[in-house]
Amino acid sequence: MLLVAAFAAVPLAAVANAQRFAELEARLEAHPSLSALGYDAEADRERAVASTALPDPVVSLGINNFPIFDPSFDSYLPTNKAVGIRQQFPSFAGREARAGEARAMSAQTEAVRDARYAALRAELIALLADKTRLTRQRSLAEARNAKYDELVDIVEAEIDAGRPAVYRLAEIESERAEVSRTLVDLDRQEAETDARLIDLVGLVPSTGLPPLTERDWSGAALEFHTVRIADAAVRVTDYGIDEARAAWKPEWGAQLTYQQRDEGAMFAGDDWVSGMVTFTVPLWAERKQAPNLRAAKAERAGAEQRYQAAARNAAAQYASRDAIIRAADASIDVLQVKIAAVEDEVEAQLITYESGVGGYAPIIDGEIAILKLRAEIDAETARKAAAIARLNALLVTQ
Repeated sequence: MLLVAAFAAVPLAAVANAQRFAELEARLEAHPSLSALGYDAEADRERAVASTALPDPVVSLGINNFPIFDPSFDSYLPTNKAVGIRQQFPSFAGREARAGEARAMSAQTEAVRDARYAALRAELIALLADKTRLTRQRSLAEARNAKYDELVDIVEAEIDAGRPAVYRLAEIESERAEVSRTLVDLDRQEAETDARLIDLVGLVPSTGLPPLTERDWSGAALEFHTVRIADAAVRVTDYGIDEARAAWKPEWGAQLTYQQRDEGAMFAGDDWVSGMVTFTVPLWAERKQAPNLRAAKAERAGAEQRYQAAARNAAAQYASRDAIIRAADASIDVLQVKIAAVEDEVEAQLITYESGVGGYAPIIDGEIAILKLRAEIDAETARKAAAIARLNALLVTQ
C-alpha cells in the first residue's frame, strides 16, 4: 500500500506517456549513474595530461652570510642578497607510466559505463515486457470474472431444476476470490514497475517492445562487457609495473642562484652566480623500489585472475539466460498444446450440449481454463523477452 501511495504522488505528467523506444534510449543515456561515470572518465583523461607535466619551479629569495652584531651588506665579503630558481625533472618514464595508467583507468571507466548502459537498457526492456504482461493478464482476469458470472447463472439454474450443484457455488466464489487476489497483486506489480520505470527514464511510457533477437556469442571472452572491464583493469596494472620500474631511474634537478653583492671598503662588489645539478640514486632500492615492483606484479597477477573469473562468470550467465529462453519457448509450446486440447474439449462439449445432453457449465469451465493458460503464456512471453534483453546486455555491441 505504501508503494501504491508513493506512486500516486508522482506528477501526472510523468505517467503513461507515449514514447518511441529511441526516445526512451535517449532518456536512459542521461541517467545520473551514467553521467557520473562519464565525468569520472573525463577526470582520468585530464589527470593523464597533468601527469606528464613538470612540477612547478621553486623560486627563492633571501640573504646569505648577513652579520648579526654589525648588520651591513658591505662589511663582509660573503654577504649577499640571493635570488634562486630550482626545477625538478622527474623520470620521463615514470611520468609516461602515470599518464598511461590514468588513460587506462579512463578506458576502464568507459567500459563500466557501456556495461551499465547495456544493463539499464535490458532492465528497461524487461519492464516494458512486464507492462505488456500486466495489461494482458488484467484483461484475462477480468474476462475470468465475467465467465464466473455466467457460470453462477448456469449453476443457479441447475439448482432450480433440482440438480445437486450447490457445492459448485462455493467453488466458484473461491475461484472468484482468487481472481480478486490476482488483480490486487497485478496492481502491486504495476505500481512497482511504474516506479522502476520512473527511476530509469523519468516517466511511465506506454511504449511497445523493440524487436528482440537473441545475439549469438562467438566464444571470444572479450565480447562480454564484464570481461572487457577486467581486461581494462589488467592494462591499468601493466602501467603500474612500468611506473614501479621507472622508480629505479634518476630524478634530475637543476638549481641556479644569483647572488647580488654590495661593494665594501676592502673588496669589490662583483655579483656571484651559483649553479647546481642534482640526481637521485636508488641507494635503498631493496627497501623501496624492489618491494613496490613486487607489489605491482602481484596486482597484475590478481587482475589477470579476475579476468579469468569474469570470463567464466560471463559465459555461465550467458548459458543461464539462454536456458531461460529455451525453457520459456518450450513452456509456451506446451501451453499452446494444452489450449488446443481444451479448445477441442470445449467444442466437443458444445456439440454434446447442443444435442440436448449435458449442461453448459463444462463449456464455461473450459473457457476459464483457456483464460488461465493464456495468462501463463503471457508470463512466459515476458520472461523470455527479459531473458533475451539481459542476455544481449552481456555482450558488447560494437
